Amino acid sequence: MQTDKKPQRERSSAQLRGVDHLRGSIKRWLSMLAAVAFAIVAASADASAASILIYTVKDSFASVKEDVVDAIVKRGLVIDYTAHVGAMLARTAKDVGASKTIYSDAQALQFCSATLSRQTMEATPVNIAFCPYVIFVYSLPASPEVTYVGFRPLPRVGSKQSRAAIAAVNALLDGIVREAAGKK
Repeated sequence: MQTDKKPQRERSSAQLRGVDHLRGSIKRWLSMLAAVAFAIVAASADASAASILIYTVKDSFASVKEDVVDAIVKRGLVIDYTAHVGAMLARTAKDVGASKTIYSDAQALQFCSATLSRQTMEATPVNIAFCPYVIFVYSLPASPEVTYVGFRPLPRVGSKQSRAAIAAVNALLDGIVREAAGKK
């Protein structure tokens, strides 16, 4: 019985080294590509972290927080949750080996607007990532008579309708914070 199979050619050691070199080059390029992608993501995260809107108020933490609550409630909105960030950090400092007191007090108030949330999510369902809205209030141990109040503006992304709805959310948040800071 005769077969039509051609005998397999053995690869020379030079060919094998060439293949190994090519694989190494591909791995290096993929590693560099991954590093560049990571750098781009990290840079954009840094850029978005830098876009925090904050106002300084010469008043007590309790007074400014009350002004934030009043500004939210008078717009017909309900605060769903208050995160006691300063108390949590103070309570867990010993557990994580920390000794520095960061805040005299610090809280983040979470809430949503059914109207604006619906508009943003009807425009683009992924906008669920922006709900709830958060406004923070804090004071520092070195100057407890000064309180900081602010929020992180939402990025205007998506369709024209989405960007318009997000702009309305940012205007709401800015209005609340400005009112609480006495910057109408």
